[in-house]
Amino acid sequence: MFAVVRTGGKQYRVAAGDKIAVEKLAGEAGDTITLGDVLLAGEGDSLSDAGKVTVSAEIIAQAKSEKVIVFKKRRRHNYRRKNGHRQQMTLLRITDVGAGSAKKAAPKKEAAPKADAAEDKAPAKKAAPKKAAAKTTEAKK
Repeated sequence: MFAVVRTGGKQYRVAAGDKIAVEKLAGEAGDTITLGDVLLAGEGDSLSDAGKVTVSAEIIAQAKSEKVIVFKKRRRHNYRRKNGHRQQMTLLRITDVGAGSAKKAAPKKEAAPKADAAEDKAPAKKAAPKKAAAKTTEAKK
Protein backbone atom coordinates (compact mmCIF):
# COMPACT_ATOMS: atom_id res chain seq x y z
CA MET A 1 0.00 0.00 0.00
CA PHE A 2 1.23 3.51 -0.77
CA ALA A 3 0.30 6.98 0.39
CA VAL A 4 1.09 10.55 -0.56
CA VAL A 5 1.82 12.65 2.52
CA ARG A 6 2.54 16.35 2.91
CA THR A 7 5.13 17.57 5.42
CA GLY A 8 7.35 20.62 5.43
CA GLY A 9 5.55 22.10 2.42
CA LYS A 10 6.49 19.17 0.18
CA GLN A 11 4.71 15.99 -0.88
CA TYR A 12 6.18 12.48 -0.69
CA ARG A 13 4.95 9.16 -2.09
CA VAL A 14 5.71 6.58 0.58
CA ALA A 15 5.22 2.88 1.22
CA ALA A 16 6.18 0.65 4.14
CA GLY A 17 9.96 0.30 4.39
CA ASP A 18 10.82 3.50 2.48
CA LYS A 19 13.42 5.96 3.75
CA ILE A 20 12.86 9.66 3.12
CA ALA A 21 14.54 12.92 4.11
CA VAL A 22 12.07 15.66 5.12
CA GLU A 23 12.25 19.12 6.64
CA LYS A 24 13.18 19.07 10.32
CA LEU A 25 10.58 17.48 12.60
CA ALA A 26 10.56 17.50 16.41
CA GLY A 27 11.87 14.33 18.02
CA GLU A 28 15.01 12.31 18.55
CA ALA A 29 16.44 9.25 16.84
CA GLY A 30 14.33 6.20 17.62
CA ASP A 31 11.08 8.12 18.20
CA THR A 32 7.95 7.07 16.34
CA ILE A 33 5.80 9.75 14.73
CA THR A 34 2.60 9.81 12.71
CA LEU A 35 2.46 11.79 9.49
CA GLY A 36 -1.03 13.22 9.68
CA ASP A 37 -1.58 15.01 6.39
CA VAL A 38 -2.35 12.10 4.03
CA LEU A 39 -3.44 13.40 0.62
CA LEU A 40 -3.87 10.15 -1.32
CA ALA A 41 -3.73 6.45 -0.56
CA GLY A 42 -4.13 3.27 -2.50
CA GLU A 43 -2.84 -0.10 -3.51
CA GLY A 44 -1.91 -0.85 -7.09
CA ASP A 45 -4.43 0.88 -9.34
CA SER A 46 -7.19 1.25 -6.75
CA LEU A 47 -7.44 4.27 -4.47
CA SER A 48 -8.87 4.28 -0.96
CA ASP A 49 -10.21 6.96 1.38
CA ALA A 50 -7.19 9.02 2.47
CA GLY A 51 -8.96 10.20 5.63
CA LYS A 52 -8.90 6.67 7.05
CA VAL A 53 -5.22 5.99 6.32
CA THR A 54 -2.42 6.62 8.79
CA VAL A 55 1.30 6.70 8.08
CA SER A 56 3.69 5.79 10.88
CA ALA A 57 7.40 6.53 10.67
CA GLU A 58 10.48 6.11 12.82
CA ILE A 59 13.08 8.86 13.07
CA ILE A 60 16.45 7.49 11.96
CA ALA A 61 18.48 10.67 12.55
CA GLN A 62 18.44 14.45 12.68
CA ALA A 63 20.95 15.72 10.11
CA LYS A 64 21.92 18.55 7.80
CA SER A 65 21.59 18.46 4.03
CA GLU A 66 24.39 19.26 1.62
CA LYS A 67 25.85 22.75 1.64
CA VAL A 68 24.41 25.26 -0.81
CA ILE A 69 26.75 28.10 -1.82
CA VAL A 70 25.15 31.54 -2.19
CA PHE A 71 27.36 33.90 -4.19
CA LYS A 72 26.31 37.48 -4.90
CA LYS A 73 28.18 39.78 -7.25
CA ARG A 74 27.58 43.17 -8.80
CA ARG A 75 29.87 43.82 -11.68
CA ARG A 76 32.05 46.93 -11.77
CA HIS A 77 31.27 47.72 -8.10
CA ASN A 78 33.80 45.45 -6.35
CA TYR A 79 30.89 43.74 -4.54
CA ARG A 80 31.25 40.02 -3.82
CA ARG A 81 29.56 38.08 -1.01
CA LYS A 82 29.89 34.35 -0.43
CA ASN A 83 27.65 32.48 2.01
CA GLY A 84 26.90 28.84 2.65
CA HIS A 85 23.73 27.23 3.99
CA ARG A 86 22.96 23.73 5.29
CA GLN A 87 19.27 22.99 5.79
CA GLN A 88 18.19 20.99 8.85
CA MET A 89 16.43 17.73 7.92
CA THR A 90 15.06 14.57 9.48
CA LEU A 91 15.65 11.10 8.09
CA LEU A 92 12.55 8.89 8.38
CA ARG A 93 11.89 5.18 7.88
CA ILE A 94 8.24 4.51 7.04
CA THR A 95 7.14 1.64 9.26
CA ASP A 96 3.46 1.32 8.40
CA VAL A 97 0.99 2.61 5.84
CA GLY A 98 -2.42 1.29 6.67
CA ALA A 99 -6.05 1.83 7.40
CA GLY A 100 -5.79 2.78 11.05
CA SER A 101 -7.89 4.98 13.22
CA ALA A 102 -7.31 8.46 11.86
CA LYS A 103 -7.06 11.11 14.53
CA LYS A 104 -10.03 13.43 14.48
CA ALA A 105 -10.66 16.54 16.52
CA ALA A 106 -12.54 15.90 19.74
CA PRO A 107 -16.14 17.07 19.66
CA LYS A 108 -16.51 20.48 21.21
CA LYS A 109 -18.70 20.92 24.25
CA GLU A 110 -21.43 23.50 24.09
CA ALA A 111 -20.31 26.61 25.91
CA ALA A 112 -22.57 28.23 28.46
CA PRO A 113 -23.78 31.68 27.46
CA LYS A 114 -21.02 34.04 28.48
CA ALA A 115 -23.20 37.17 28.54
CA ASP A 116 -25.20 35.94 31.54
CA ALA A 117 -22.10 34.99 33.50
CA ALA A 118 -20.46 38.37 32.87
CA GLU A 119 -23.51 40.28 34.12
CA ASP A 120 -23.67 38.27 37.36
CA LYS A 121 -20.03 38.86 38.26
CA ALA A 122 -19.65 42.57 37.52
CA PRO A 123 -22.50 45.08 37.96
CA ALA A 124 -22.77 47.79 35.34
CA LYS A 125 -20.80 50.93 36.18
CA LYS A 126 -22.42 54.35 35.95
CA ALA A 127 -20.56 57.22 34.37
CA ALA A 128 -19.12 59.61 36.93
CA PRO A 129 -20.15 63.26 36.60
CA LYS A 130 -17.46 65.47 35.15
CA LYS A 131 -17.00 68.26 37.69
CA ALA A 132 -13.45 69.16 36.67
CA ALA A 133 -14.50 70.06 33.15
CA ALA A 134 -17.23 72.40 34.48
CA LYS A 135 -14.76 74.28 36.73
CA THR A 136 -12.30 74.91 33.90
CA THR A 137 -14.96 76.39 31.66
CA GLU A 138 -16.12 78.75 34.45
CA ALA A 139 -12.56 79.91 35.11
CA LYS A 140 -12.09 80.85 31.45
CA LYS A 141 -15.14 83.16 31.49
